[in-house]
Amino acid sequence: MSSSKASRLKRHRLTAAVFAAIVLPAAGTALAQDPPKELDRVTVTGSLIPQTEIETATPVMVISAEDIKARGFTSVADVLAKSSFATGGVQGAQTSASFTQGAKTVSLFGLPPGYVKYLIDGRPMSNYPALYNGSDTFNNISGIPVDLVDRIEILPGGQSSLYGSDAIAGVINVILKKKLDGGVFTIRGGGYSEGGGSNFRASFADGWTSADGRVSVIGGVQYEEKNAIWGYQRDLTKQYNQNGLTPPLASRDTLVAGYFDSYHFLDPANCSNLTGLFGGTTGLQQRPGFGDEYYCGSFYTPGYRTLANDEKSTQGYLHGTFDINDNLQLYGDVLYSHEETKYHVGSNYTWWGTSADFGYFWDDALGDLVNLQKAFAPEEVGSRGFRDNMGKDTSDSLRVTFGAKGTFGASAWDYDFGATYTEYKLKENSFVVYADAADQFFTDRVLGPQLGLDPLYDTYPVFSPNYAAFYQPLTPDEFASFTGRITSHSKTSDSMLRFQVTNATLFTLPGGDAGLAVVGELGKQKWNYDPAPELLNGEIWGLTSVAGGGDRDRYAVTSELRLPIFNPLTVTVSGRYDSYDASGRTIDKPTYSIGLEYRPIDTLLLRGKYGTAFRAPTLSDLYQGESGYYSSVIDYYQCAQRGYLPGNTDACPRAYSERQFFGTQSGNLDLKPINADVWSAGLVWSPIDRMSLTVDYFNWDIDDEVTQQSANALSLQDYSCRAGIDDINSPLCQQTLSQVTRNAAGNITEIYTPKINISNQKLEAVTAAFNYGYDFGRFGDLSLRTSFTENLHHTYQQYAEDEVIDLLTNAYWSSDPKRKADGSLTWSLADFSATWYVNWFSETPNYAATNSPLGYGAANARKLGSYATNNVSASYKLFEGMEVSLMVNNVFNRMPPYDFSYLGSSGAPYNSYNFDVYGRAYYLELRYAFGK
Repeated sequence: MSSSKASRLKRHRLTAAVFAAIVLPAAGTALAQDPPKELDRVTVTGSLIPQTEIETATPVMVISAEDIKARGFTSVADVLAKSSFATGGVQGAQTSASFTQGAKTVSLFGLPPGYVKYLIDGRPMSNYPALYNGSDTFNNISGIPVDLVDRIEILPGGQSSLYGSDAIAGVINVILKKKLDGGVFTIRGGGYSEGGGSNFRASFADGWTSADGRVSVIGGVQYEEKNAIWGYQRDLTKQYNQNGLTPPLASRDTLVAGYFDSYHFLDPANCSNLTGLFGGTTGLQQRPGFGDEYYCGSFYTPGYRTLANDEKSTQGYLHGTFDINDNLQLYGDVLYSHEETKYHVGSNYTWWGTSADFGYFWDDALGDLVNLQKAFAPEEVGSRGFRDNMGKDTSDSLRVTFGAKGTFGASAWDYDFGATYTEYKLKENSFVVYADAADQFFTDRVLGPQLGLDPLYDTYPVFSPNYAAFYQPLTPDEFASFTGRITSHSKTSDSMLRFQVTNATLFTLPGGDAGLAVVGELGKQKWNYDPAPELLNGEIWGLTSVAGGGDRDRYAVTSELRLPIFNPLTVTVSGRYDSYDASGRTIDKPTYSIGLEYRPIDTLLLRGKYGTAFRAPTLSDLYQGESGYYSSVIDYYQCAQRGYLPGNTDACPRAYSERQFFGTQSGNLDLKPINADVWSAGLVWSPIDRMSLTVDYFNWDIDDEVTQQSANALSLQDYSCRAGIDDINSPLCQQTLSQVTRNAAGNITEIYTPKINISNQKLEAVTAAFNYGYDFGRFGDLSLRTSFTENLHHTYQQYAEDEVIDLLTNAYWSSDPKRKADGSLTWSLADFSATWYVNWFSETPNYAATNSPLGYGAANARKLGSYATNNVSASYKLFEGMEVSLMVNNVFNRMPPYDFSYLGSSGAPYNSYNFDVYGRAYYLELRYAFGK
């Protein structure tokens, strides 16, 4: 819509320079020769009020579609993971058996992934139905069609006063294309020089505008498929660590282990019947010091898991507008994504054993309590090996927005009334071992009938096994007799009505026009996780799950006021009130911010912002079902009865100082919001056109973070109540006594530990960006863009009684790098352009430092050196409308740094949160614009 009421202002010199340096990197020097231009006011992420200034009190990193292509990024997730803000490691495709192996997310500044607010065209994304690390709600960013992205805007820092819940670490706004002059067809293919991961992507988009300009429509579709990368396709992961601190150890694929005598080797054929397994690598193996020392295994089992998922996805996008008149425009958007992701967790998680059902069994011939352990090999699964039993996640996400916007009559008041509905459906199809069928199969084949109970404890079953049968491979039919597939379903949805009124020229101040925006939102959020019934009733061997679900109504009111007090100084204030109604309980939170922009000279902006941010209790935090676990705790009451008071329990008998208990955990309807105070200060300096330097400091103080309640703290409080230190009839004591269960002897047997608001963390960071461009005339144009982040201070305290952990120096708690940077250099000449891109991060701890509470004080602990990868791309316009591009990522085929401190028992001797073993990738892309 082109409104006749659109306000126009002269371009500020700083605005022009920054715009040229960031948005028009190849525009040449002609901009410096042009007279001042007038610009329509535009709305940028970080403000609700249209304005001409690109840089405001809120720092914004803009990554354009051209940047995405030139830097070799393959997806929106890739773009965000490479950002200098994304200093935190996250679980992903390399994290075998994680709860969300098929999803992708990022961590800004090392804060939890759920602390980022994700928007598409300014409206919130729907949450991923499965939970990150099994407990936390987050967004999966893999389903956004990268070929249809116009730009991505990243706002670091707390932004809740404008965008509501979750906007603690920052806001990421993915803006899709809104206008095309003609059809564009793009096709891309590629792979990896080390093998695996071959991929193909095709997209088509077209736009149409009516002759009178009143109707505009753009639509697009993208299809992509990628083959998995398997561990055996990389030298570092195809076998157990060959260069570790200890000699390599083969996997214990067929093992008989005793309680008293450790390993028993009982195969008269010395594993010869199993040599065809795991690609012919299984054989007789030895571990000195473990009983008989021998067993059947392979050094190459780590290679039989996926490192990168097998993926197929299709996305469709449609956007349209219709101008009823100069004051009213109707608009609508539809974005649909369908994804299929396959992965394999590896043989470490594809096995059977007797310990799950019996604990142990007694063998009279051995005079020992014994367990059997059997890892299944690809040859036993079927003709396609582990490709036949990969896990498969199928997701469908839908986003629909429609509304109307315009101007109230001849006034300066604009309005935007819209409705948005998003939903995300997930179907997890898992390959499983059925407990009863597997137990019966191995009972019939190996164990034989039960012969009573053990002579020592009268507890464990007695068998006289046929061990020769245990050392035989299974046929695929036998394997199929006790395995199968189950499906879990989950869904999230978010419906929202939103109304905004804006006046960019509310009144005039010495510095210019004041602006006001007021927003009202009304919505409903739902989450439901339905595991396969077999997981809940114990039918599956070695796996369980937790159901959960709930919904809540919400509303919010937001306002923003921008005040140009006088020419150099602008003040922006915003406030928001959010309210949630969950199960009859109201959870509400007001937030606010104040931002200052001071321009002492045309080329310099000094800025600062202070505000509050929050994260409302997620639906999973509120409604996650109960699940059980086993652990141990100090029984302070029983120790005190024996003279060992809290703080002096080292000599307390082990039966009480390490009391075993059954724990229950769940969501909690009484949770409060997570709260944060966030402030920033910085500058933007742009002395000449196409050159800008940005430096910003950020400070977070986050309280009331959600974590599982401490069993140790409950036991201590239970003691205080029973000992009369606290009134046993007080609400605190009554609640505590209800959560700690004791048996008739007075010993702790059960503890209920729901999620509570207890943890806190503090973070300080500095970011910087430098952009420069220069036109060399007939020698072409050069453009440089760089960004840098350093975490200056980051501490965490899980429970009030705990010590404060320094996450920058305590490697046991965090392996994130302290500093991260990236940069690109682009040269353009006529129809040719080339870009060199570098991504770098600083030192990280080695395995020994992360594996011990002593951190860097542990034996062999030290830091690994800084790490960088390089991408290069080149594009050439063959003829009008046709462009060909070649992209090579990780040009030097950089692999994770050598870490000597990993043991020989490691099948992946690198930190997958910081590194990957994918290696050099190459892509060839053809792009044709019809009608050009």
